[in-house]
Amino acid sequence: MSSVTCPSCGSERTWRDGTRRTRNGDVQRYICRKCGHRFSETRWNSSDQPELVQRVHREVLFSVPSLPFSRQICASEPKGAKNLAEVESRIEQHAAGATLPDVKGKIVEHSFWLLKQGYKPATIKMRTRQLKRLKERGANLFDPESVKETIAKQSWSVNGKICYVTAYATFALWMDIPFEPPRYKKVEKLPWVPTESDIDQLIAACSEKMAIYLQLLKETGTRPGEAFYLTWADIDTVRKIVRVTPEKNSKPRILGISTKLIAMLNNLPKVSDRVFGDSLLRTHTSCFNKQRRRAAEKLKNPRLKRISFYSLRHFKATIEYHRTKDIFHVMRVLGHKDIKNTLIYIDVEHEIFQNVDEDQFITKVAHTPKEACKLREVGFKKFDEFNGVHLYCKRK
Repeated sequence: MSSVTCPSCGSERTWRDGTRRTRNGDVQRYICRKCGHRFSETRWNSSDQPELVQRVHREVLFSVPSLPFSRQICASEPKGAKNLAEVESRIEQHAAGATLPDVKGKIVEHSFWLLKQGYKPATIKMRTRQLKRLKERGANLFDPESVKETIAKQSWSVNGKICYVTAYATFALWMDIPFEPPRYKKVEKLPWVPTESDIDQLIAACSEKMAIYLQLLKETGTRPGEAFYLTWADIDTVRKIVRVTPEKNSKPRILGISTKLIAMLNNLPKVSDRVFGDSLLRTHTSCFNKQRRRAAEKLKNPRLKRISFYSLRHFKATIEYHRTKDIFHVMRVLGHKDIKNTLIYIDVEHEIFQNVDEDQFITKVAHTPKEACKLREVGFKKFDEFNGVHLYCKRK
């Protein structure tokens, strides 16, 4: 939407409608979404000479109908010129509503409505992109049946179709359009969990800053945004803890980190209040994708290409449940408010560790409390006691 006022009705709801080539250069054309009037901009500054601008707009307005309808605009005859009769016909269609500029304008207005309703910027961006994609696939956003037909014809997954239905349901509610959502049932899938050796390989192959970020995700299981927007004030190097500001309506929490991670964080330059700088998360994600691809090709390990930021969160949750067998502990670590979101890791842990052989564990013996403390510090867990001797094990 531009800031130019329509000279016909005075509405500010005007759109740029291409340029018109003249002997003095290209001139911007506009069309009014309210009355359908099309007009051209002037060469003068509207803030300096508003009366002159309005007078020129009126001259443009009243000079167009005086031209014969056989006159061509902006093109020669062999190149497929536009006839004024066709132009006037399109103006009537614009004024009637449900036109292309109207659809674009409604999507923009809907995004501002979502912002006023308190939706997150990422959610607004995603739903706006989904509505635009539905329009590009041939759906009439003012006709619910057309939207449902377009979604049904796509080769998207069931969960993907549910996301598009949700986006359009909000749009229909805002437009006061009756909409009965189609019956798509969400397909539950177990998350893929990488091995610790694959994660360590990827961390070692990435740049210093990216390696620290991945190590933080591995040890805390935070969401990518929660870790990326951490500030230096959130890290307590004395107590070895991190204060996490939650995302997605989860709970704030305090999580422990290792001495190794503390040393890695101390090597980062403190050029910003944020630990990982003032860049955007999507830029950071793009850099990670490039480094991950190079690492997979260099190490000849295609499994590395499947590792994402959320894979490290799934890894942390699975390991924590395998270590403690306490689902409420895992719930607190992940910051979930609903335990239903955490219960899935019980099945994940069972599937991963049900066929684990004993030779996949390292076993150590502690004869004194000092030896037991050292084993606990490096991740060993006590599993048995025989004649006063404590037996510890750790997964390879």
